[in-house]
This record gives sequence, structure tokens and C-alpha cells, in this order.
Amino acid sequence: MTDLDFASFAEQARLVAVGEVTSVELVEHALGRIRRLDQRLNAFAYVLDDAALAEAAIRDATPSEQRGVLHGVPIAIKDENDVAGLPTAYGGAAFTTAAAADSEVVRRLREAGAVIIGKTRMPEFGIWPWTETSANGYTRNPWNPLRSTAGSSGGSAAAVASGMVAGAIGGDGGGSIRLPASFCGLYGLKCQRGRTSAAPNAHLWRSLGVIGPLTRTVEDSALIYDAITGSLPSDAWTAAPLAMTMSQAYRTEPGPLRIGFTTRLGGLSADAETTAALFATMAALRELGHSVTQVKPPFPEVSVAFMAQTAAGVAEEAERAEFAELLEQRTRTLLKLTGALRGRAEWAERAGIAAGAEFASTFFADFDLLLMPTTPTAAVPVGQLDGLGAVAASAKATKASGFTSLWNVLGNPAAAIPSGFSSDGLPLSVQLVGPPDGEPVVIQVSAQLERVRPWAQLRPSLA
Repeated sequence: MTDLDFASFAEQARLVAVGEVTSVELVEHALGRIRRLDQRLNAFAYVLDDAALAEAAIRDATPSEQRGVLHGVPIAIKDENDVAGLPTAYGGAAFTTAAAADSEVVRRLREAGAVIIGKTRMPEFGIWPWTETSANGYTRNPWNPLRSTAGSSGGSAAAVASGMVAGAIGGDGGGSIRLPASFCGLYGLKCQRGRTSAAPNAHLWRSLGVIGPLTRTVEDSALIYDAITGSLPSDAWTAAPLAMTMSQAYRTEPGPLRIGFTTRLGGLSADAETTAALFATMAALRELGHSVTQVKPPFPEVSVAFMAQTAAGVAEEAERAEFAELLEQRTRTLLKLTGALRGRAEWAERAGIAAGAEFASTFFADFDLLLMPTTPTAAVPVGQLDGLGAVAASAKATKASGFTSLWNVLGNPAAAIPSGFSSDGLPLSVQLVGPPDGEPVVIQVSAQLERVRPWAQLRPSLA
């Protein structure tokens, strides 16, 4: 069974489909790795041992003609999503009542045949780009346990990077899929605003947030996205239908494209190793036949729009707390300081949409994609929030997510793609940004880079 340690999500689904392995065996294997590794990594908030095995047994008894594309494969869920029978604790200690029903994304995963194996750690309400909480401690990076997984989908990233599961659901309201993907050597695509459902909620942090997977391979993300894509009438945001599925895009060559690249966004720049990895990726894109040009994009100033929506989103989630006195002190301080800012949330939504349309009509009129850093550096040490109050933590977080949060405000799809390693063995990442509804072209070029600069076979030492 050791070959299953880092088998991709798609490969596990194929093994189940042809009868080489059962869903129960996959779940037992995943549970064994969780027992061995999670005491050091702290990736999981809840593990569904018996329930997952029971669900896997049902999958094994399902006739082949009734099986979905994810049939029998275990998957983990970020703690901001409802999973029936478990609290939706948003990473903290202020919630204890179990959810009565699955969220829409979890429902779709089960409908496609996936087995829910547990829920993963996150910073409280996903506020911070490091997965650290007063209640639950640090979530640690499998490449070096003294380093951060980033956040807010840090538990999902640690679970996938260590091979506990082949895929996990995260959420991205300012970089929270892409930042952990960067630090943990994973592929993480933030989809177009409205591509996946936030139900039972109308939205995730107003117009900022989307729900999507973290995986080791591009194919796995495409496969999972195909299963969860789609909105409900209750969703505040919807996305235009795609011309092809993401799995079809994965199997389709894009032809030569016009790609702009930059190493800076405003006053933010990446360190030397991250920049060198970006230039190596740029060279690979040219060898693939693309035209790659250094550019100075007309980036809009959206910091107020981002902060207003973040503040409103956190406040709305905090209002659901059963035990408000158990919220972190930083969270309570942040809520007190951002009252006036929250009142600008509707303006911020409109401003972000307008800025996105303007950027599309200028930059994406001349270029098909934008290449830039995902994070300024490789993984930073754990303890980034130690001793910091809300104001100092917010200033630090703004810089950490500076390359990613813009695309939440504008709504564009953007993917974190592994691009090599630092001198001390930590993953590096580049970010590929697409035009509105441009997930297919992002997937296509990501798949090309994966073929010529493969990463999924590389394993962290802890795993």
C-alpha cells in the first residue's frame, strides 16, 4: 500500500474504478497516515474514522453505473464548510453545535462519490495568512515543521502535501488557497468569482471569497472543480458557463499565447530566489512557444475595498458564534476597530467589480495571461502572530498576501504553481492570472508547465 502514499486523486479514482483497490482500503490507508503524521503537523480539526469507513463501504457496494467521477476517494474539508454531524468552527473555539446538513460543495463532493474524511485547521475566520490560533496552536509545514503552511487553508495544504489525502477543499478570500499552495509545494487554483457555491451562505466574505481544492497535480484540481462547479439561486455571485470543463481544458493544448510577467505589485517585490524561479518559469513558457513580455500592468488601488469586505465578512461570521467570549482577542479587537469600514462593504463590492472590468478591458485586451509571484518568499517560520495585536497583525498580513488579494477584489481566476525550491529546500511558487472566466486557459498552461517542470513526484521529508 506504500504506493498509495502519494498517488494522485485521479489515480486513486482510477484504481477504484478498475477494482485494483477498494474505497475502504483507500480510507484505511489515509487514516493510517493521519495517525502517523498529524500529531506533528496539526492539519486536522476533526477526523471521521468510523463515519468515513462506513461511507467508503457504501461506495464499494455502489454499482459501477451509479458511480461518480470522484468515486471512493477520501477528501478533507476546510473548517469553514458545513459537514453534517461536525461543528463549523471557523478554526476557533466559539462554535460547538454540529451542522445539520452538508454545505453545497460538500454535498456535490459526496454526489460525485468522494468520501469525507475530516475537517482541516484554519486561523479563526480565515483572517490571517498563517494557520495559527490561540485554541489550536500552529499548523506546520511538511517540508519543514518549523515553517508555516501559510493560511487560511493551511490545514488542507498540510494534509495534501504530506500525503494524508490527495486533495482537500480550501477557501480563498485574499489568497487562502494560493498562499498555502505556495508554501507547501502544491497546485492551488482560485476560481472565478461565483464559479462555486457558498451555500448555505449567500457569499464568502462578500465578493472576495471562493471555495476550491488544493492538490498536488493540475489534473486533480480540474477533476474536483468539475464536480463542485455551479451556483444556486441563493448565491450572491454567479459565473458565466465555461466553454469546456476544466478536465477537458487539462487535456487540450492552448496554442501560442501572449503572456505578460512582472516581479512587482505596487511597492511589493519578491526575494531573489522567488524572482529567479519566476524567470525560470518564464523561460519554460517561451520554450513552449508562448510570447512572454515583461510588463507594468495598470494595477488598480483596491486596498480599502479589500479591507471593507474582509471586515464585513469576518463580522458576519463572528455573529454566528455560540460563545463570543471564546473568540480570540485579536478577532474581538479587529471587530471593534472596523465598524465604520464594514459600512462601506456594498460600495467595496461595486468598486471591485468596476476595477475588474477596467483591468480586463486594458491589460487583458493585449495579453492572455499574467505571470507574477504568489508569495514574496518561501515559507516563513511558525509563530508569525506571536505577541501581535490586531493592528500589527493586520499590517503584517497585508504584505504577506499582497500578490494574491488583488485578484479576489477583481474576481479573476489565479493559480499558484510550484516553481522550484529555495536554497534551504522550501517550495517556491509563481502565480498565473487569467482573464475573467479564464480558468480553462489557466489550467491549460498550468498543465504544460507541470509536464516540462514536474513537481508532484517530490515529497517532503516529514512524509
